[in-house]
Amino acid sequence: MFVDEAIIDVQAGKGGDGSASFRREKYIPNGGPDGGDGGDGGSVYLVVKENIHGLARVLATRQYRAKNGEPGRGKQRYGAKGADTVVEVPPGTVIYEVNRDGERELIDFGAAGASRYCVVRGGKGGLGNIHFKSSTNQAPRETTPGTPGEKKRLRLVVKHLADVGLVGLPNAGKSTLLSVISGAKPQIANYPFTTLEPHLGIIQSGDTRLVVADIPGLIEGAAVGKGLGHKFLQHLARTRILVHLIDVNVEDPMSAYQTIHKELLEYDPSLGSRPELIVLTKAETVDEGELIQKREELGGLHRVVLAISAATKFGVPKLLAAIVKNSVESA
Repeated sequence: MFVDEAIIDVQAGKGGDGSASFRREKYIPNGGPDGGDGGDGGSVYLVVKENIHGLARVLATRQYRAKNGEPGRGKQRYGAKGADTVVEVPPGTVIYEVNRDGERELIDFGAAGASRYCVVRGGKGGLGNIHFKSSTNQAPRETTPGTPGEKKRLRLVVKHLADVGLVGLPNAGKSTLLSVISGAKPQIANYPFTTLEPHLGIIQSGDTRLVVADIPGLIEGAAVGKGLGHKFLQHLARTRILVHLIDVNVEDPMSAYQTIHKELLEYDPSLGSRPELIVLTKAETVDEGELIQKREELGGLHRVVLAISAATKFGVPKLLAAIVKNSVESA
């Protein structure tokens, strides 16, 4: 199952305590202090891993703890540092700290260009008694304890790093098109809500490489939580271009377009200014006259209106060229 949001608890390790020890050798019965420092506690890091798609594996654990630092020992031996804990997340993950006052963003991996981030740092190791020797205190027993590691609750949200977003009503042909243009293998069937999670594919045209996302489940009311679409609309946040697919067999293509366009604007008004291609799909199922009529009905939108058949590949090369052109121009 695809999971694009998770809440986890992370805790860094405690620093090891300093040691209160004294040098004891055969001919030195009253040696001075030789207690070593404690080791620092381990930290928790979130690291981007390219081949991870969602957060299901992260959510399976929920609580992540780094190891405590070891205490110091005699003969000025320092305690070992506690082992760090690494949590692997997909590209495009946004990390929020959750507290009583709400949330604050820690890092957006998709925008920061980073691949590793320390979310909680380990505590510092304590000082051994060797640090407290002085001319007036030759045998100090004073040490300091290790400090606690940081502790946080985090909310992780995946916003896919897709250049192109495929949108449209259920059964508009998004998954079929994605499989044809990219070699992706989403589940495809002739009924609504076949696609229950976003699928990604790659378009390679010369030196241009584009990631395409099939965004499922958009229906009227998606922006306020109806259907499956609301939780997936966030994956359009980083797209450079939208490809709006409309089944040529729908009775009112303009109404189908306006339904989805309205949901996009209600979710994020900036999506309205995104470059957009309008595509009539399943062109092989109607005659030429009806296809021309449907394209004319959408012509008032002052957008590029294309017609394709993923089954016969009619119009697909022209669509690919338009996608690449608009994506490069909007980069």
